[in-house]
Amino acid sequence: MFKVHLILSFLLGFLLLTQARIHPHGKDNKIGFYQLRRGNMELNLTNYGATIVSVIVPDKHGNLGDITLGYDDIEQYKNDTIYFGALIGRVANRIGHAQFTLDGHTYNLTVNDHGNTLHGGITGFSDVVWTVESHKEDSHITFAYNSYDNEQGFPGRLEVRVTYMLIGTNKYAVKMIARPIDKATPVNLAQHTYWNLGGQHGGDILSHEVQIFGSKITPVDDKLIPTGKLESVKGTPYDFLEPRKVGSRIHDLPGLYDMNYVLDGNSSKHFRKVVIVKDNVSGRKLELWSNQVGLQFYTSGMLKHVKGKDGAIYRKYGGIALETQGFPDAVNHPNFPSQIVRPGETYQHYMVLREVARKKTAMWIKLESLYMTNLEQQLYSFKWWTKQLADFNKILDDLENIDVELDDVD
Repeated sequence: MFKVHLILSFLLGFLLLTQARIHPHGKDNKIGFYQLRRGNMELNLTNYGATIVSVIVPDKHGNLGDITLGYDDIEQYKNDTIYFGALIGRVANRIGHAQFTLDGHTYNLTVNDHGNTLHGGITGFSDVVWTVESHKEDSHITFAYNSYDNEQGFPGRLEVRVTYMLIGTNKYAVKMIARPIDKATPVNLAQHTYWNLGGQHGGDILSHEVQIFGSKITPVDDKLIPTGKLESVKGTPYDFLEPRKVGSRIHDLPGLYDMNYVLDGNSSKHFRKVVIVKDNVSGRKLELWSNQVGLQFYTSGMLKHVKGKDGAIYRKYGGIALETQGFPDAVNHPNFPSQIVRPGETYQHYMVLREVARKKTAMWIKLESLYMTNLEQQLYSFKWWTKQLADFNKILDDLENIDVELDDVD
C-alpha cells in the first residue's frame, strides 16, 4: 500500500502538468500557506518561493517543537535575503563574474553578490509565486513554476516541479524536477532550510554534532568562487567524516562554515546517506539522504538579530543549512560534474529527511543506569538502530522503484 500510495500521488502531479494553468513568473498567482501532517510530523509551506516555513516534530520527551528558522508572514519572506526554507534556482550557489559560455554563446546574468550571481540572480526561484498543482494534507504538495527564456539572463524556457511528500510518521521526501523546453541551460536546484534541532528558540547550533559523508571540498577564493580544485578534508577543520560538534573547530576558520562538500559514493541515480546532525539536549537526530554530488554546509555566521517566527530572535550560528546540490560555478569549471540539461532531458534531484527523537521514560533511564553495563547499553543501541536502518532502506528501495515507474510514465 505504501508504494501504491506514493505512485498515485506522483501520478496525480504529472497528470496535472497538462491541466493546471501555470502563470509565467508567478503572475496572478495567489500566495497562501499549506500544511502537511501525519503522526507527530507537521510541515508548513508557502507557494512563495516553494518555501518550507516550519517542520514540527517531537523531542525525546515527546514535546513538539519547530526545528527550522523562518518568518511569521509573507511580507517578511518578500524582503528576505537569507533564503529561509526557500527553493533555490535556476542555479543554486554562485556563478563567477555572473556569466558563462554554452554552445559558443556567452550569457550575462543579473549580478547580486559582489560581481557574481548568487542563488539564481536578483529574482530567483525563491522570489516568485509558484502554482499549487496538487495538495493532500496527509500526503504531499506539488508546486510548479515555468521559467521564461532569458529570466535573470539564463537561456531557454524551463518547466520546474517540486514535490514535498510525507513518508511514514517521521520522514519526508523532496523531489525536484526540471525540463528545458527549447534551449540547453544549466540547472542546479537546492532546498535552503535552516535547521536548529534544539528548536527555533534553541539558541546557537555550536553544540550540534555533525557527520558529513564527504571526504573532499571545493575550496574557494576571497569571493567564495571555487578555484576548480578538490581538496581533502582530512586534518582540517572541514573534516566531519566522524561526528564532531560544529563549534569544536569553527574558530580555526574565518568565522563560519560555508563550503561545498564533494559527497562520497555513486550519485548517478542512487540515494545514499550524506549527512547526520544530532542535538544531545533535545535528543533529536536528522538524517539526510540524496542523489546529488555536493552538499553546501553553512552555519549561518552572518545572522544578526533577525526577527523570526513566534517572537524568536535568530542570532549568529542560529541554524545550519544543508543544501544538496551540484558544485558551485560548475558552468565555468569543465572538470566539475556538468549541470547542463538539454531539451528532451530531465533534471532530477531527490532528498529524503528522517527525524528521530529517541524516547526514554524516567523509569527506563533509572533502570538502565542501575542494571545495564556499558557493553549491554551499546548492544541494545546497536540492535535498535540496525532495525531502524533496515526499515529505512526498504523505504529507499521503494522510492527508487517508483522513480523507474515514473520515468515510464513521462
